[in-house]
Amino acid sequence: MKTIIEPFRIKSVEPLTYTTPARREVLLQEAGYNLFKLRAVDVLLDLLTDSGTSAMSTEQWAAIMRGDESYAGSESFFRLKKVVQDLTGFRHVIPTHQGRAAERVLFSSLCKPGQLVPNNTHFDTTRANIEFMGAKAIDLPVGEAGYTQARFPFKGNIDVEGLEALIKREGPGRIPLVMVTVTNNSGGGQPVSLANLKAVRDVTKRYEIPFYLDACRFAENAWLIKEREPGYADKSPREIAREMFSLADGCTFSAKKDAFANIGGFLCNNDDLLAERELNLLILTEGFPTYGGLAGRDLDAIAVGLEEVLQPEYLEYRIVSTAYLGRHIADGGVPIVEPPGGHAIYIDAGLMLPHIPRHQFPGQALAVELYRHAGVRSVEIGSVMFGDAAHLELLRLAIPRRVYTQSHIDYLVEAILEVNTRKKELGGFEIVEAPPFLRHFTAKFRPAEGRS
Repeated sequence: MKTIIEPFRIKSVEPLTYTTPARREVLLQEAGYNLFKLRAVDVLLDLLTDSGTSAMSTEQWAAIMRGDESYAGSESFFRLKKVVQDLTGFRHVIPTHQGRAAERVLFSSLCKPGQLVPNNTHFDTTRANIEFMGAKAIDLPVGEAGYTQARFPFKGNIDVEGLEALIKREGPGRIPLVMVTVTNNSGGGQPVSLANLKAVRDVTKRYEIPFYLDACRFAENAWLIKEREPGYADKSPREIAREMFSLADGCTFSAKKDAFANIGGFLCNNDDLLAERELNLLILTEGFPTYGGLAGRDLDAIAVGLEEVLQPEYLEYRIVSTAYLGRHIADGGVPIVEPPGGHAIYIDAGLMLPHIPRHQFPGQALAVELYRHAGVRSVEIGSVMFGDAAHLELLRLAIPRRVYTQSHIDYLVEAILEVNTRKKELGGFEIVEAPPFLRHFTAKFRPAEGRS
């Protein structure tokens, strides 16, 4: 059979709320044209993020009932620890309430003011946690990543030559760690090849710099390696994932993505002294080392999710269904980041709306119009989120795992193509007020002066 179907059936449903374009315009004005400030009940299709929005399985719900809520020594933690160690090979498993908490513990333990942290492309919380410590986040994407229409299979790769040049120029002592995000979220959800990870490992080993993965979408990256990298077609997703982790000294992980959990994360490494420092900070800010800011039931749900996400049937469906959205809107003339990645489709808003200058945020303009027109919530990945550090002006359509059906996606395709027919009518926005860090979460906007 050629048709790829959902490898699950629906057991519980949640109603959606329909609103009118006139009502949505009022809601946008009340929210300061910031889609983060909308109430979820007023959103028809919520593609703001794939983080914490997955539908959990019957096995995960059963695991929640097994949750051991002991403050210290919870059996739920030891079940999670075994699963993580079997998958990653790391000795130390430090639970946190989500991925950004793992980032905070890691960077607080390793980074000092004036240091540099290279990455293929930092995502928002990663960059913010580094900069909060007084260090500087350095993006080193490969050259192909700057061309959204190019179909290079691993546009998420880090520029290894650029990395080594940075180390030689600045000195290894100024670089506390090198991080690679898999898949590369800020770079269009593009995968990183094992060849690239091996090259990074060689460089960091030579200069004795710790190498970390931001591994929250490790399973999707493993499947795309299986599909696209020579020599891995016959490997299982688990085998590929284990090889990925074996190349690193540690990882941060948000369990809200590829573990199907609604909350949670962890930090891993093999360094006894570093782990001790991190555990001391964990106790201060998150909780005891066997719960790390989570309920025992959440630890158990994550453990089950880490097993389920590596099922080949699920990963094939996940990648194919995301590509279905991408191909349909691309074939209709909407420029997307090619080729489609795993967790989201990214529209090149700068290319789609060339009449809106960068300082008027074309990605935000497209996000606002898509909600106004069809009740779909998405997120800008560009100059609103990253300011001057933005490489592209993108709109991300993040697909929650095991949540929406093909008819939902068909509705989304229709909505995007309808907006595309009148794209020249869209105008830009300007920021009215914003905080110094992570401004996209709470900034207020207004239509830019002079827009039609």
